[in-house]
Amino acid sequence: MSHDLKSAQRPAAEKVLTDIADYVIHYPVKSDEAYETARYCLMDTLACGLLALDYPACTKLLGPVVPGATLAGGARVPGTRYELDPVQAAFNIGAMIRWLDFNDTWLAAEWGHPSDNLGGILAAADYLSRKNVTEGKTPLTMRDVLTAMIKAHEIQGVLALENSFNRVGLDHVLLVRVASTAVVTQMLGGSRETLINAVSNAWIDGGALRTYRHAPNTGSRKSWAAGDATSRGVRLALIALTGEMGYPTALSAKTWGFYDVLFRGQPFRFQRAFASYVMENVLFKISYPAEFHAQTAVECAMQLHSQVKDRLEQIEKIVIETQEPGVRIIDKTGPLANPADRDHCLQYMTAIPLIFGRLTAEDYEDKVAADPRVDALRARMEVQENPQFTRDYYDPAKRYIGNAIQVFFRDGSQTERVAVEFPIGHRRRRTEGIPVLVKKFENAIAGRLPARQCEAIRNLCADQKTLETALVTDFMKLWAV
Repeated sequence: MSHDLKSAQRPAAEKVLTDIADYVIHYPVKSDEAYETARYCLMDTLACGLLALDYPACTKLLGPVVPGATLAGGARVPGTRYELDPVQAAFNIGAMIRWLDFNDTWLAAEWGHPSDNLGGILAAADYLSRKNVTEGKTPLTMRDVLTAMIKAHEIQGVLALENSFNRVGLDHVLLVRVASTAVVTQMLGGSRETLINAVSNAWIDGGALRTYRHAPNTGSRKSWAAGDATSRGVRLALIALTGEMGYPTALSAKTWGFYDVLFRGQPFRFQRAFASYVMENVLFKISYPAEFHAQTAVECAMQLHSQVKDRLEQIEKIVIETQEPGVRIIDKTGPLANPADRDHCLQYMTAIPLIFGRLTAEDYEDKVAADPRVDALRARMEVQENPQFTRDYYDPAKRYIGNAIQVFFRDGSQTERVAVEFPIGHRRRRTEGIPVLVKKFENAIAGRLPARQCEAIRNLCADQKTLETALVTDFMKLWAV
């Protein structure tokens, strides 16, 4: 849709805006698989948030926007004592979730982490539910939260299927802002018109540059950018709920719209209608806190650890085969400046398990990185694209993220070529992966919360119906310290 620049006549809202609004307001999610996956996603995402609380670089950003600006009866931040306005609570929860690069992932023309939206969803749900209680109204249930998660995943993921924002230098967190704005506006009682207005403003915000994800500027903003985006979604929802106007051709307006300003004049393409596809197919980071294009490389390296750990000095070269996005995003040589740099370096994420037989969040810190064997191995690595891995990556029936590793020694011997096509967090490995996810969840809560609360949380989350019928206020109370 375009609009005559000379005409002041206000056009009808464009189809992308109305499709998002109609999906959020009217689409009935009927997929049991989507709801079950959303339950595991909720558990995994909150586990990531609690694990991040061990890192001062994260916790220094948490709390009210200025000292003392708390809100009694506001939204609670899991694992802390904070009660905040829902915008700042969304930032807190979102930053915790994303800090360790350990929450779920979606990979397509664009990539991202749909569970980043839980920051806005959970903050809005708790704030609204506590407000309802004080007004004698019914709080939301956790099924409402799961429904919002499914729809936020879908909006972010379907937009990512055919539209590459990274190709024009924009960061994927703009899709978090759009998805959070949409579902939070509906949660807070917004009408179809209000939701369209809110989402139009989310697009007009433009997008953050990917500067902080790439050398030579890689830095910790990539760990709080999603918190910033989901909190902005809550803010835009609240603004729209005041009756503030929207912009019907925010995307397609000639010269001034998103497409012309930021997307090289190209309209969005859509592979499928909004439903529950993304939640059903989402990728969990279960075993390793690593950028997802490297997850299978880490699995390969773990398999090779026993064969190379005593022969590190004898290695001549290490050949890593990966997908084209892996080459473009995380093939990185030279000095690595900080943990954010290291967890987006394919060679670093391969070297650590080859040497130590592990990859944890602590392995990105300076102490481990200072081991001279790490950079020595990185210097001997050759990264190349495997065209079949790339084809399988983009195939909507597969969504694989393949990597292969082979180690060659100076005496002419070599290891076998170890290849893993899709990681343990892939839909095709759910049976194998879910017990590992649950263990990750149980370890995370045990490390942060009292035993009685841990038991109550485990019991609540272990059963689909029990969780879905729980009140948000009761659920969030269990996570406070």
